[in-house]
Amino acid sequence: MGLLCLRLMAAMAAFHYVPTGLAPGPTLFRTLIESAAGLLLCAGLWTPIAGAVLSMGAVWSAFSGTGDPWAQILLASVGAALAMLGPGAWSVDARLFGRKRLIREP
Repeated sequence: MGLLCLRLMAAMAAFHYVPTGLAPGPTLFRTLIESAAGLLLCAGLWTPIAGAVLSMGAVWSAFSGTGDPWAQILLASVGAALAMLGPGAWSVDARLFGRKRLIREP
């Protein structure tokens, strides 16, 4: 349940920081990439990949000088945490590929 909440909050934050009135160029490309990563995180599909992409996009945004850099650094750290933790039990990944546990119970 905690990973589901973390995934949803990261996706909402990715959509919250999307700038309006985009012209074609690198900003539009970054926005499309972050939005796609946010959609994948909402569903829990390809969570490690989507978290890593969201993290890289947020770091790019933080150092390019658009928006609040601290909010982008926070979003980057949440994306990196999701990439390392995985999707959780309530996700499309768990339904498609099964849930793998690294620690076995005795």
